[in-house]
Amino acid sequence: MSRFGEIVRRDLRLALRQGSDSVMVVTFFVLTVVLFPFGIGPEANILARVAPGVLWVTALLASMLSLDRLFQADYEDGSLELLVLTPTPLEVVVAAKVVAHWLTTGLPLLAAAPVLAVLLNLDAAGFKILLLTMLVGTPILSLVGAVGAALVLGARRGGVLLSLLILPLYVPVLIFGVGAIDATLQGLEPRAHLLILGGMLAGALALAPWAAAAALRQALE
Repeated sequence: MSRFGEIVRRDLRLALRQGSDSVMVVTFFVLTVVLFPFGIGPEANILARVAPGVLWVTALLASMLSLDRLFQADYEDGSLELLVLTPTPLEVVVAAKVVAHWLTTGLPLLAAAPVLAVLLNLDAAGFKILLLTMLVGTPILSLVGAVGAALVLGARRGGVLLSLLILPLYVPVLIFGVGAIDATLQGLEPRAHLLILGGMLAGALALAPWAAAAALRQALE
């Protein structure tokens, strides 16, 4: 666990030193959501109806922006090979890097979401469930994205290939995240959607670090 914490702190220091990834993710999220009222009109009812889908789709796309750099920088400067040679299991290294990625991308998205929800006239009843679904769903995006980033490591045009690989896997998260918010706004119980999201998170936590670690070993051979 101490090694896990060291890797998380290292990646956080590097992210804060550069700063570009987090700023890029949040800026993309904000600007894309702001464009929707211009595109579909300022009618409050229409904006409120599409708000859950808009917020989730833009958050999903924003989280993908920094995925190709999840392992790439360490791969290019040789740090990844050193991490593989350490006694720390590669699965622990992957898990630590996923945690750092979520703290620098998913957490800022979570913080910006309520402000943008106000812009889109989302009903107050949906605010709590919006934050809850994003709190559960954004770690899934980081975990699944780590597998995709490991699979395309070292490939030409890896960013495009990464998008093609993981977008289909993101669709269930989008469906149940938006479904939970819509159910709440319609006066229905969102528990089933949240339980499915929780099950997906548990499955991703159990499988994604091992799948990503296997892909990294293959890339380094």
